[in-house]
Amino acid sequence: MEEVNKFAESTATIVDGEAVYEEKDPESNSLHQSLLKRNLTLSSSPLAIVGAKVSHIESLDFEINENDLFKHDWRSRSKVQVLQYIFLKWTLAFLVGLLTGLIATLINVAVENIAGYKLLAVINYIEEERYLMGFAYFAGANFLLTLVAAILCVCFAPTAAGPGIPEIKAYLNGVDTPNMFGATTLIVKIIGSVGAVSAGLDLGKEGPLVHIGSCIASLLGQGGPDNYRLKWRWLRYFNNDRDRRDLITCGASSGVCAAFRAPVGGVLFALEEVATWWRSALLWRTFFGTAVVVVVLRAFMEICKSGNCGLFGKGGLIMFDVSNVSVRYHAVDIIPVALIGVLGGVLGSLYNHLLHKILRVYNLINEKGKFHKLLLALSVSIFTSVCLYGLPFLARCRPCDPSLPDSSCPTTGRAGNFKQFNCPKDYYNDLATLLLTTNDDAVRNIFSISTPREYEILSLIIFFALYCILGLVTFGIAVPSGLFLPIILMGSAYGRMLGTAMGPYTKIDQGLYAVLGAASLMAGSMRMTVSLCVIFLELTNNLLLLPITMLVLLIAKTVGDCFNPSIYEIILELKGLPFLDAHPEPWMRNITVGELADVKPAVVTLSGIEKVGRIVEILKNTTHNGFPVVDEGVVPPMGSRIGATELHGLVLRAHLVLVLKKKWFLQERRRTEEWEVREKFTSIDLAERGVKIEEVMVTEDEMEMYVDLHPLTNTTPYTVVESISVAKAMVLFRQVGLRHMLILPKYQAAGVFPVVGILTRQDLRAHNILSAFPHLEKSSGSKKGTLKL
Repeated sequence: MEEVNKFAESTATIVDGEAVYEEKDPESNSLHQSLLKRNLTLSSSPLAIVGAKVSHIESLDFEINENDLFKHDWRSRSKVQVLQYIFLKWTLAFLVGLLTGLIATLINVAVENIAGYKLLAVINYIEEERYLMGFAYFAGANFLLTLVAAILCVCFAPTAAGPGIPEIKAYLNGVDTPNMFGATTLIVKIIGSVGAVSAGLDLGKEGPLVHIGSCIASLLGQGGPDNYRLKWRWLRYFNNDRDRRDLITCGASSGVCAAFRAPVGGVLFALEEVATWWRSALLWRTFFGTAVVVVVLRAFMEICKSGNCGLFGKGGLIMFDVSNVSVRYHAVDIIPVALIGVLGGVLGSLYNHLLHKILRVYNLINEKGKFHKLLLALSVSIFTSVCLYGLPFLARCRPCDPSLPDSSCPTTGRAGNFKQFNCPKDYYNDLATLLLTTNDDAVRNIFSISTPREYEILSLIIFFALYCILGLVTFGIAVPSGLFLPIILMGSAYGRMLGTAMGPYTKIDQGLYAVLGAASLMAGSMRMTVSLCVIFLELTNNLLLLPITMLVLLIAKTVGDCFNPSIYEIILELKGLPFLDAHPEPWMRNITVGELADVKPAVVTLSGIEKVGRIVEILKNTTHNGFPVVDEGVVPPMGSRIGATELHGLVLRAHLVLVLKKKWFLQERRRTEEWEVREKFTSIDLAERGVKIEEVMVTEDEMEMYVDLHPLTNTTPYTVVESISVAKAMVLFRQVGLRHMLILPKYQAAGVFPVVGILTRQDLRAHNILSAFPHLEKSSGSKKGTLKL
């Protein structure tokens, strides 16, 4: 149900609820050769997978609609109202940071206590050598926690499953993702994250925290849930997609900060990874929001140090301090560091490829119904429990280092290195140290410094292989899940293995090799560099790692880009969300927007003073969301006295439905006065969405009346000349955040219609264009990231 045209063909079809795209193989075409062979229509699919169902996708109106009502409202704002608007922006940024920090603390305290008491009970059974009872308790507790998280996601909020970051990227790119930021989604995301992480599944709470921050921001901006929305006068300023976009950006950065305790990293993550549109004022507000998050987290950490939070003390908030070791490296160390970067790029792209295949299989399973979703999640939980509990029995007991204090080796608590597990006194099980613990503590253990002989190579290989398998099979089940922590665990394993293999040939500590391995795999899979570098510096608290971390990230991203897109881009394609990439395909310079308009149905226009009956007919028979308003017989101020045709602007479908609902009709064809418009409409009215033409009743007599569309028309829509290339038009469309772009004729003359067509998001997508122009040149520089699902 995209904005402008209902297309006759589509290369995107839905098979068993899955969006299936087929990529055409275009033939070569010279830059100056005419594209004679082409299909009749430009295809598109307005469908995408959001949550558990295939939904119709609409675009968002980030553009300011400069109609007469907006202009009057803007002129009439006093200085006090402007200050109110600015004050409210900063207040909402403060509240987003405050609430995100509080909820992150709640999640961490809950996870540490639930998982901690579970592990303590299991350790008691192991000390009593009641191994079967220990497994039954461990697997049963994990099963119940997974069941709670899965039932909530399957039955109450399917959009709460997964990380939510791809959908946030799509929203900030201009795609409206239904039910992604509702109150139910927020509640299920919080409870589900606690259950899933406490269950020991190979997932993290970082991605869900980004989604949680975005939900908080969205709900604050609109005054609460849809059914219980506050109608405060101040909130009217934020009743638009543009300000809501800025708030959700603040929420995403606050979520990353809450997950990693990295305020600067959170801002850079929003800038590099999720935001499409950015400006300096937004930078300040996001940084303010992350600063509030850090203050809240630090305050609660001080409170919890006194034992008021149960088992939650130093742990829980992800902070892997490796600042106690000196970082010394020489020229020869560049070789293993570069090797880690290459491995991260290769393994990251391989992980993306395999995860793409598994997600396709999971989609087929999930389409069979709710029972199959629950069965899949519970099966993964049982498999995870068997591996985490059983594999440590394969490792041999190792003697404790005599130089270590007796209290640190072996340990019998829920956390700490050198876990005794099933070993005798003064011996420890290195594999149990990594597996029979929470994921956060596992990262702390494998990042441990000054412990060169703690882990055997075989144990690290088993750990790496296990978490590769768990990382692939766990992501995609119906629970809230994040990708950050599983990737960190996998990357740190091969980083530590390389550090162990280097042995005396390097000056870099094995724990630092683990840090570099984690960073390389994240860059190889997610393709982030700047934000990831800062996040790891804030995580590890060691600025001396900066040079080699930068080198690793750059190499890993470069290598990964040679194979496939980032994991989030792959998920966007799988879901069918129409995300516009920052870089157009090279062959898009070989085609003009005028040629796109030629293969689309004729544009539907309205007169400045239009008959009610024609408006109703157009709204009922089309799915377009924008209509050019054209006046004929207009006498221009200069030049010929012969009447000309004027493009007055663009009117939105929602505003036309509002006119019919309010029955703002005229008995005769005439222009209305300004006071007549303000008497019937306000800027708040124009911001309302959701009313459908089927809900509006118009009588036969009213069908013969007229509507003056001039006051409701955006008189300053973005336009391009029909000779402009599609590449240029796509860059403008994406950077400005448009929903509609008008195409104007190259030649202005009598008898030439003032508008050639309208471009929308779907018209600028590569595979839609290739379906209509199969002979376009596909140059060697074009991306190979279009997925054939």
